Amino acid sequence: MLNYAHPEVLVDTQWVAEHLSDRKVRLIQTDMDITAYNSGHIPGAVFWNTFITIMQPDYRFNFDSSALSELLARSGIANDTTIIIYSNHNAGANCAFWLLKVFGHNDVRIMNGGRKKWLVEKRPVSTEIPTITPTIYTVQNFDTNIRALQDQVQAAINTDSVLVDVRTPQEYCGELFLMNPPEKTERAGHIPNAVHLFYELALNEDDTFKSAEELYTFYHSKGITPDKEVITYCAVGARSSHTWFVLKYLLGYENVRNYDGSWNEWSRLPDTPVET
Repeated sequence: MLNYAHPEVLVDTQWVAEHLSDRKVRLIQTDMDITAYNSGHIPGAVFWNTFITIMQPDYRFNFDSSALSELLARSGIANDTTIIIYSNHNAGANCAFWLLKVFGHNDVRIMNGGRKKWLVEKRPVSTEIPTITPTIYTVQNFDTNIRALQDQVQAAINTDSVLVDVRTPQEYCGELFLMNPPEKTERAGHIPNAVHLFYELALNEDDTFKSAEELYTFYHSKGITPDKEVITYCAVGARSSHTWFVLKYLLGYENVRNYDGSWNEWSRLPDTPVET
C-alpha cells in the first residue's frame, strides 16, 4: 500500500466493507462527542468518546490498565481481536491506536480516510446501537518505548533529537493556548527549538494518508530524518499520536515517541522553558 513500511496497520474502506460480519474484527468509532456516531456510523461499530474512554477529565491519557481491560471487554474485544479504528476527526483514531499499542494489543489498524471517505463513497451507515457480547480481556506488557515523559523531553532540547510540534501555527507562535486563554501560571508558545509541522499536512484532501515517498520528502525537508530520535507533541497528545503513527508505521522510523503530556503538561510546569 503506497510503499509504506508497515502497510498492515492500514485498511481501506473496501476491506472494512468486506469484513462487517467478521466476528474476529471489531470496528471502533472514536470522536470527541457522539453526534456524528448517532447521525450514522459503520454498521456494528462501537463508539468511544475520546475525552471519556481514552482520556481523563484533565485531558491526560488514562493509563489505568483495569479501566482499559473493562473498556475492551465491554466493547467485545478479546486479546486476539483485530481492532479497526476510524474517526470523524483525523487525530481521534490515531490517539486510540497509540494507547492500545502502549498496552500491547497486537492487531490494531486504522481505516484509511476515516468516516469522511466512507460517507463520500456512499457506503452503508446505521443509527442502530450494536448489541455486544462482553469478553474477557487481559492487558499485555506496558510499552514505555513509544512514550516520552516530560523530563525526557527537557533532556532532548539542544541535542540531536528532533522535537516536533504538530499544532496549528497559532498555537505554536503563542497566539492560542489549548482551548482557552492561559490562566494563572499557564503559558502559550512552544518548546525551544521545536520544529513546527501541522499534523494534517500528512493527509490528502480525502483524509487518506499521502504516499510514503511524499511523506518522507516532506519530513526530511524539515530535518526529521530516521537516523534521529524524534519526539512529537501537541496540546494533549492526540494530534501528535497521528504524526507518531505516520513516522513509526508508514515511514518505519525506529526511534520516535509521543509526548502525551504535551502542552497540557509542559505549559503548567514552573521550570519548563517556553519560546514564542
